[in-house]
Amino acid sequence: MGFSGIGLPSLILILVIVILLFGTKRLRSMGSDLGSALKNFKKSVKDTKTDEETESSDKIEDQADKSVIEGEATEKDKDKT
Repeated sequence: MGFSGIGLPSLILILVIVILLFGTKRLRSMGSDLGSALKNFKKSVKDTKTDEETESSDKIEDQADKSVIEGEATEKDKDKT
């Protein structure tokens, strides 16, 4: 027994009916469309993560630049002299 009482013979019958309704060419094109959609989705998720990492590193650099002004001695520099 498979999923909820659907066995292998039932799955084969469903597959044959789907092939008869849609045809092999249309099923093949739907499969390739689905594959390209998943590929584009994964690419956009990866690009979004990269953008977020870049933005967060830029914010950290901006904060570091604001906290230390060029030519101004910090507490550590004052202790060294």
